[in-house]
Amino acid sequence: MSHTFHIPVLGLGYSIDTPLKVSRYGISSVLSIVDDELIERMRAYHTQKAMLKFIPIAKSETDYRSKRITAYLNFLNHQINQQFSDLKQQPFIGGSDICRYFDLLPDASPLKQGYDLMLDYPEGKSREAFQERLRKSMSLGAVDVNIMAKVDKMNYVNNEYSGDVNTDALAALRGFAQSDLNASVILSAGMNPKLYSYLESFKDFFPDAEGKLKKRIILKVSDFRSALIQAKFLAKKGLWVSEFRIESGLNCGGHAFATEGYLLGPILEEFKNRKIAMYDELFQLYQGAIVQKDIEIKVKPKQRVSVQGGIGTASENDFLRMYYGVDGTGWGSPFLLVPEATNVDAETLAQLTAAQENDYYLSSVSPLGIQFNNFRNSSIEKQRKERIEKGRPGSPCTKKYLCNNTDFTEQAICTASREYQHLKIKALKTGGLSEQEYQRQFDTVTEKVCLCEGLCASAYLKYGISKAKESKAVAICPGPNLAYFSDVYSLDEMVGHIYGKLDLLAEVERPHFFIKELNLYIDYLQNDLQQHLQDFSDKKRKQLNNFKQQLATGINYYKNLFSEMAGQASEQLKALAVSEIKLNNILVD
Repeated sequence: MSHTFHIPVLGLGYSIDTPLKVSRYGISSVLSIVDDELIERMRAYHTQKAMLKFIPIAKSETDYRSKRITAYLNFLNHQINQQFSDLKQQPFIGGSDICRYFDLLPDASPLKQGYDLMLDYPEGKSREAFQERLRKSMSLGAVDVNIMAKVDKMNYVNNEYSGDVNTDALAALRGFAQSDLNASVILSAGMNPKLYSYLESFKDFFPDAEGKLKKRIILKVSDFRSALIQAKFLAKKGLWVSEFRIESGLNCGGHAFATEGYLLGPILEEFKNRKIAMYDELFQLYQGAIVQKDIEIKVKPKQRVSVQGGIGTASENDFLRMYYGVDGTGWGSPFLLVPEATNVDAETLAQLTAAQENDYYLSSVSPLGIQFNNFRNSSIEKQRKERIEKGRPGSPCTKKYLCNNTDFTEQAICTASREYQHLKIKALKTGGLSEQEYQRQFDTVTEKVCLCEGLCASAYLKYGISKAKESKAVAICPGPNLAYFSDVYSLDEMVGHIYGKLDLLAEVERPHFFIKELNLYIDYLQNDLQQHLQDFSDKKRKQLNNFKQQLATGINYYKNLFSEMAGQASEQLKALAVSEIKLNNILVD
């Protein structure tokens, strides 16, 4: 791989075409394939922009969802390979894209060092031969896709269930599996046995005669135990996990899957100490399974470990790679301020650059019932409040991707929908609640927003393709780390910052990302405790005590870690001491 970092999935629309913008420079990125409507509209936009013929795939077509996804991924694959081919043919002259490719590389990269040597060569055949070797050594950034495993709505045709293979997640996987891409699917948000078993249906997830995988599996995980359980389930089916992508439970963007108090540092330590033993255990299961399928492998498959969530400086990036031996890092939210790479409309971009720490918060706006990193100044928040003031809370539900509630209806509906909120509020009014309790539950119900529309709106606004009656309200879900970045950056600047070629946060006071995550968890514990004061069961008391104890264990781990480090050790230990006092002041018993 040319680069040591990747750009993770960013909402729905924010990174939907990021590969078109960065893959030719060797930078890997991830797009969501949840929303086939978004995907079809982006295919239409980019196809027409490239002056190619666009053939729409109508919803009336059989298996239209997976066909749309396949068509878009094939389009991306074709366009990116063409971009890369054109780039490699360019002359090595200042300002060319081929020079930019090499300039973006980390200084420690052998390819970058070779490029620098080439520049010192005198003009002539030796220099030209050197340039040809460099061209042959270049590689594209991966075009990977993300599927939230449990966002798997059942679908109906004429009120009849269309079958398990046509649920949202399985149809999305089929769309990826049948595409031309040589890439990975990132499975996130927990284990879905039905989806995981469906992977067996596609030959590209199994090794070819040379032992190579055309389609690979990456698991996004938040702890070692869940990683091993999921990987063993797959290995027993002859499916290899090519990468474990560890993500901070709270110091990340989008949905936040808090652990039971396990912090990122101790989690990485466990992976560091146990990854070899895990590899051996998984390979034994995998080898036994593929033998049963009459598949032979001559070379053992590789397995990477990467980490993402809250990384903000080159020193933190280098530390993760050197101390924990991770193979790569993920940088997500900061790229929302890089218009060359992502789709943020002008109004939201201006709001993000002016935002403060308290503008980013953990919310309950997601209809999935999972905590969601939210931006206080987003236009969808303004819209939500206006609808409540007008006595019409909730959103029209047109896409129905997040329908999961059957309290009032036979078929599931979305808790952010106007239909659900109307029915729920009606029930609250007849529930005999006190005025205070009614308002509390009313606020809980009406906090939900339509993420299906909101997370696409920014891309439509940026490209000027919003439909007349379509909501223009933007939902955006940066991680808390974005608070420390306060400008619009070029791709070169952000990549240079990651590799330490320049420092975009030189004048910014910012906590170490381990300590930031710790404080987020302490706040999470405090809020959880407050929410359960009225129904504080023995089971909940035990769970919160265990949570607090894990945080205390994490603090002790960080004390030892920072004590061994030179440079900023005293500064980090002081910050830890403040966090420890804050944790000790939370009384669970």
